Amino acid sequence: MSQSTDPASPADRIAAGYAFTGPALELGALLWDGACLPDRQIRIPLSMLNRHGLVAGATGTGKTKTLQLIAEQLSAAGVPVFLADVKGDVCGISAPGTASEKTAQRAGEVGQRWEATGFPSEFYALGGIGAGIPVRATVTDFGPVLMSKVLQLNQTQEQSLGLIFHYADAKGLELIDLKDLRAVVAFLVSDQGKAELKGIGGLSTVTAGVILRSLTAFEQQGASEFFGEPAFDTAEFLRTAADGRGLVSVLELPAVQDKPQLFSTFLMWLLADLYADLPEVGDLERPKLVFFFDEAHLLFKGASKAFLESITQTVRLIRSKGIGVFFVTQTPKDVPADVLAQLGNRVQHALRAFTPDDAKALKATVKTFPNSAYDLEELLTGLGTGEAVITVLSEKGAPTPVAATRLRAPQSLMGPIDAAALDAAVKSSPLYARYAQPVDRESAYEKISAEQAAAEAAAEAAAAEAEAEKRAGEAAREGAKAGRGAPGPEPSLAEQVVGSGLFRSLARSIGTQLGREISRSVFGTAKRRR
Repeated sequence: MSQSTDPASPADRIAAGYAFTGPALELGALLWDGACLPDRQIRIPLSMLNRHGLVAGATGTGKTKTLQLIAEQLSAAGVPVFLADVKGDVCGISAPGTASEKTAQRAGEVGQRWEATGFPSEFYALGGIGAGIPVRATVTDFGPVLMSKVLQLNQTQEQSLGLIFHYADAKGLELIDLKDLRAVVAFLVSDQGKAELKGIGGLSTVTAGVILRSLTAFEQQGASEFFGEPAFDTAEFLRTAADGRGLVSVLELPAVQDKPQLFSTFLMWLLADLYADLPEVGDLERPKLVFFFDEAHLLFKGASKAFLESITQTVRLIRSKGIGVFFVTQTPKDVPADVLAQLGNRVQHALRAFTPDDAKALKATVKTFPNSAYDLEELLTGLGTGEAVITVLSEKGAPTPVAATRLRAPQSLMGPIDAAALDAAVKSSPLYARYAQPVDRESAYEKISAEQAAAEAAAEAAAAEAEAEKRAGEAAREGAKAGRGAPGPEPSLAEQVVGSGLFRSLARSIGTQLGREISRSVFGTAKRRR
């Protein structure tokens, strides 16, 4: 293929598909026949950013920089952005980039006017582990489906967990943190609690044991830090800065990157919570928020059918709430087909074909693109770092032609900011005082513990009273036995004296005093025991 100035040439036809009339993000310049064409810009309409997207490619091909490039331009257009920073290098978006010969060369090649710029950012951390404003959720808010995902429960166990949540809701037992959930599960399989679930299906001891063991393993990963109050209001992610730019919310995850199932599920909760809270708005000129799932394959790995259905439904419906979702992963096959079908904007970086599995994945990726003028199998294995194959949705919602693109360079720092600067940014945020300090109010654990303590005290009191009555009865019988005399022969002089009225009166006085001492001793002990 040779470069041509013919208006009907493939390069011109591709470029014409990206000539939008409304606001658009600038992605880069068209690559055609081995040349970069800076006068043929590849763009994505701002109004289509809530139609979701995928950024894919092998390790080291530039996916994170593409994510950063899109996030910068969204912020500049007044659109808030949420970024999951798994490796800790996206926080640089808050600081101006560093000019270099390489940056200047890339800017010249793609027709970019590059200027070092930082963007308004807030930094968050799951439960306060790591640098960031703590983001917490209550167990009730998290829900049984997502909780089953992180506890790695099977379908039957997941249904049982749903039953536990239902019981807690019906009985006013607030599930705030993990100890609340543990207390309810333990109660429902106790002698006192078994009767509570008979009318709604019951809970087997075996299933309860699995759930409790899974909770223990979950807590050992540090998960107790993530659940509690104050619960984070996800509306904080929808804010703009004083200058009108969209606020970039960066969730710092390096401290929990060895717990991928936890943070991926937590990210899903954030998205589900936004969906539940926001009103229907239909199509907007620009989205309310664009949400980026980095390392998205971790979200779907080992997921239950119910969890996948939940993700698919959320992604399908949240568009009407003005939220866009981008999944960032290595290959499109990492994302379930039903979810992939919802992703209209595609940025595909280079793929490798070193093994038969790689070759199979390459062919599968090619099939997910519209017909194009490129040999995509050859192209996708030959792209350089910071180059990608792109197709997006036009302003009318139709797919644009497939375009090989040399991407622009981010204007913010391509790497992490200094730890001291990050800490200062976190503590200077007005949200820090609101969410930094955990709160532990009365909830299911305290209520169940109080009831059990009261039941134990009542049982001890009843036992003490029964023991006191028993000992009092025995004392009374002994006293009666001692007072009874056996019949004998004619009384002697001494016996006659003892039998006189004066002596009997004296004996009655002594006996009454002895009885009082015994009674006080018995009931005095019972009172102290109660």
